[in-house]
Amino acid sequence: MLKLLAALFFSLSVVSAHSADLNLKAENPKVGEFDFAAKRVLLNSGYYMSIVGLGTYSLSHDECMLSVGTLLKSGGRLIDTAYMYHNEKSVGQAVRESGVPREEVFVTTKIYPSQFDDPKAAIDMALEALDIEYIDLMLLHHPGKGDVEAYKALEDAVRGGKIRSIGLSNWYVKELKEFLPQISIMPAVVQNEIHPYYQENDVIPYVRSLGIVMEGWYPFGGRGYTEAMFSNETLIDIAKKHDVTVPQVILRWNLQKGVVVIPGTENPDYVRENLDVFDFELSSEEMDMINALDRNEKHDWY
Repeated sequence: MLKLLAALFFSLSVVSAHSADLNLKAENPKVGEFDFAAKRVLLNSGYYMSIVGLGTYSLSHDECMLSVGTLLKSGGRLIDTAYMYHNEKSVGQAVRESGVPREEVFVTTKIYPSQFDDPKAAIDMALEALDIEYIDLMLLHHPGKGDVEAYKALEDAVRGGKIRSIGLSNWYVKELKEFLPQISIMPAVVQNEIHPYYQENDVIPYVRSLGIVMEGWYPFGGRGYTEAMFSNETLIDIAKKHDVTVPQVILRWNLQKGVVVIPGTENPDYVRENLDVFDFELSSEEMDMINALDRNEKHDWY
């Protein structure tokens, strides 16, 4: 059944050079819609992805093993890694040793622009490092020379069964409008920096209008910025009202905006806390209060 569904959505996701702006959401309204009860979203590739997961940027082997293991044991199923994180092997090992059926786990990795000159080799390297049969989602880490050809290699890998879904990281409206007409398979996911101080309120609706799922990294502002964000009085007041933590408020705000979240942490307690964001809901007034915090303050160069 899953293969049949995947084939159906794959056929919908193939677009010509002149129709990359095809609204896949119009073909199936369920694409991109968050299912809060099941804690997942249907991608335009036909596969489901959890809407809360774990980012593994900067995690060492031991930290990866502990955090990924905790996530999977606690019911989380979405893990984000990358070639440049140097921990794909650790992620793969943690997945294999978790005891969770492979088909329940969703692993994202990325190839870096330094690999764009030989993307086929980069894909095979990631498959070998992860050693988990296939890659659920592979992204181009950010724009760079040869990115279109690298993406086409991802498309070939989808057709060959090595990768199930593909997408882009650190692409914005201008970059997407230039990029999409040059490819055949619409990205399933666009992953960018998103947090209360950098909200991308122009990018999110554009991406979602195309039937692409928006995913946010650095939901807490990134290393060196979390303390200041967690001290924000508006966020503290909202958290107190719901008897939750500020990080949980931020994650819930993202989800209600239609943004998948992958907070990173090496602390098992925080891994569990970050998954626990489905028992409360922010009001429209509270959402507006957080939306008003936007400073267009980007914390990384991507």
